Amino acid sequence: MLRRRMAYADPSSGKDILGNRSLCFIFICAFGLVTLLQQILYGKNYIKSAQQFSRLKGDETGNWTGPVNFSDDGSLKPARNGRKRYLENYDGSFEYNSTACRELRQEIMDVKVLTINMASRKIHGHGYPSSFHKSLCLSARVKTSDLFERWRNLQVCRWEQNKEETSNFKMSLSRCCNAPSFLFTTKRNTPAGTKLRYEVDTSGILPITTEVFKMFPDDMPYSKSQYKKCAVIGNGGIIKNSKCGKEIDSADFVFRCNIPPINEKYTADVGTKTDLVTINPSIITERFQKLEKWRRPFYEVLQNYENSSVVLPAFYNTRNTDVSFRVKYMLDDFDSQRGVFFFHPQYLLNVQRFWAVQGVRAKRLSSGLMLVTAALEMCEEVHLYGFWAFPMNPSGIFITHHYYDNVKPRPGFHAMPHEIFNFIHMHTRGIIHVHTGQCT
Repeated sequence: MLRRRMAYADPSSGKDILGNRSLCFIFICAFGLVTLLQQILYGKNYIKSAQQFSRLKGDETGNWTGPVNFSDDGSLKPARNGRKRYLENYDGSFEYNSTACRELRQEIMDVKVLTINMASRKIHGHGYPSSFHKSLCLSARVKTSDLFERWRNLQVCRWEQNKEETSNFKMSLSRCCNAPSFLFTTKRNTPAGTKLRYEVDTSGILPITTEVFKMFPDDMPYSKSQYKKCAVIGNGGIIKNSKCGKEIDSADFVFRCNIPPINEKYTADVGTKTDLVTINPSIITERFQKLEKWRRPFYEVLQNYENSSVVLPAFYNTRNTDVSFRVKYMLDDFDSQRGVFFFHPQYLLNVQRFWAVQGVRAKRLSSGLMLVTAALEMCEEVHLYGFWAFPMNPSGIFITHHYYDNVKPRPGFHAMPHEIFNFIHMHTRGIIHVHTGQCT
């Protein structure tokens, strides 16, 4: 009776007024509208929040008179009294060993682990896979926004290398990994006739023939603590508008990941100097047809990096080997003097085990973490730029995934939040310097 009075048409009857396609279209439009409104509302909350504080080295300078906490609904509340008494009258940098900085560092060190038992609802609906949501979240007593707050507060402290902490960490790396001897395959550490076992395809073995042996350098081109100041450049959107290019180019040695763009559009933020750049074979496969056809486009891309050396994970699995070798053949055909190196698979396995003990457990470590690990043995002082694994910067403002695009990573492959969390701890301990704000 009620259906007749309301002129309701049963969708299961043959008199469907709208039809399944129309209903589906309406549902999609409604879902899209709700998502758009959600992003607008969240964006307003973050922008409103960001205007209440200064990033100290960033763009957002507002009416901040003391640190604040973000509540779940985006509103602000006063920070803990311990922090506020140091920062509400902030005027310049605090010394590394001042009482204020020791307490601020301890607040970050008090956050021990990243867990997967909850998700931050602030980032839902913004294109990140569920596994990313879960891995972002801290233990129940510390939320992501609280970590951001602690990190922001620490920026008032002038970073200083802790010689003892750095030395102990480097000794641990030397015992487990020994980059000055085993970072790349060389004629010294991989003689002709060796049966080289792959990193992942452990059942696969590559006999080191005379032809393969000729591609290896005689010995490692780098030695322990050879460089005073090194810069490792990640590709994260956090480096966008940082104006760190000149500072990066002033480093003694610069590492870059996966041949990112460094043309005039990005120079001010990321610089141009490059001494070593990684190349993931998947890039060659997807963008350059495995170098089976035209090779000049790939050669011209490498010209942007002047005389930098390139390194590839040729022995990660059997699929990577031929593609990686083609890079060497191609550069030889063009009479290039550029060094071409291949990661030693045993070194990468040892690095994976080392970071697993630190809480970074992933199917594959990122190229950035591999380079940071090597840099810690090759350089006296290591600076990181462009490393950040969260969809917001420390001020809560949304950023792109890369500085040059917003293509998301394949879910479940890397453990980027855990990697960055370790970097934040290492910065706090004075082992590496992580830059997330603007450079002066």
